[in-house]
Amino acid sequence: MVNTHSQAAFQFSLNKLDWNRLVALFVWVLLLVGAASAVSAQSADEKITVVDGTYEGTAFGVGSSLRITGRVTKGAMSFGGDVIVEGVVEGDVATIGGSVIQKPGSRIGGDVIVLGGTYHADDATAQRRPEAMTMMYAGYQQELRNMMRNPTGLFSPDWTPTYFGTRLLVVLFWFLVSLGFTFAMPGTISRGVARLQLTSLRVAAIGLIAVVVLYGFVILCLLVMPEPVRVLVGLMAIVLSLVAALFGRVILYAATGRWIQRKYAAFGKNSEAVALLLGTSFWVLLTSLPYVWPFMATFILIISFGLALTARYRVGWSH
Repeated sequence: MVNTHSQAAFQFSLNKLDWNRLVALFVWVLLLVGAASAVSAQSADEKITVVDGTYEGTAFGVGSSLRITGRVTKGAMSFGGDVIVEGVVEGDVATIGGSVIQKPGSRIGGDVIVLGGTYHADDATAQRRPEAMTMMYAGYQQELRNMMRNPTGLFSPDWTPTYFGTRLLVVLFWFLVSLGFTFAMPGTISRGVARLQLTSLRVAAIGLIAVVVLYGFVILCLLVMPEPVRVLVGLMAIVLSLVAALFGRVILYAATGRWIQRKYAAFGKNSEAVALLLGTSFWVLLTSLPYVWPFMATFILIISFGLALTARYRVGWSH
């Protein structure tokens, strides 16, 4: 059973929050990000490789976007940019760290594979083969783009105002999300924190198995199942991933914040808001570090799945 003192200590209390400070912090971060974005927008210089006429082979864009206005007899791929199809690509189209954009009247003969961005088809005149597949993972687009364009950036972070402003905005976003979840489900969050503290290895093992089975099953369905089944399985996987990511992150942030409060923080010992802010800042910092962030993101995903799948169990389940 969950320790009643631990559970009661983590109950959310609205009267402990200073909403004026929260609103002021939100406005300050928005102004900082807006100013940084304006500066970066003025200095942005997007490289675009244009393929005109007929190109025999596979067209590549390395560190740049790829615009195809003519005809490519095989495929097209961009490392660190978008693939913009205005003409014809007979084979597959893929990108890492970008999006695939299919303009009106264009045609893609093969599959579309997107890692980091999304796939856009402007209107009904954009042609695809009925049996062609679209495989897409939308997430960490900017990180993947930067990694493809400058692999050494994994070891040497780019400490720009935009980088700091974006990280602060991410901290604020997850802090507010965590407050909302804690207010809506205080008992569930407190049980999850206790479960993570006492059975963290088991939760991680369950999450790892769930991630491998889920994504392996999804890939298998995309390869062998008919279209309706692929769509259904894909939607279910997306919903489960979103629920696990939100629910698990909040518990992980709360547990980490409580641990930091006990070990190091000399202020806000009994404040749930301070615990959530400390935990959120800690994990956003780890997922912002070059080279480290892929491992931290994978760890958060595994723990999140484990917490989501064990949400109905109390801490007293057998060891």
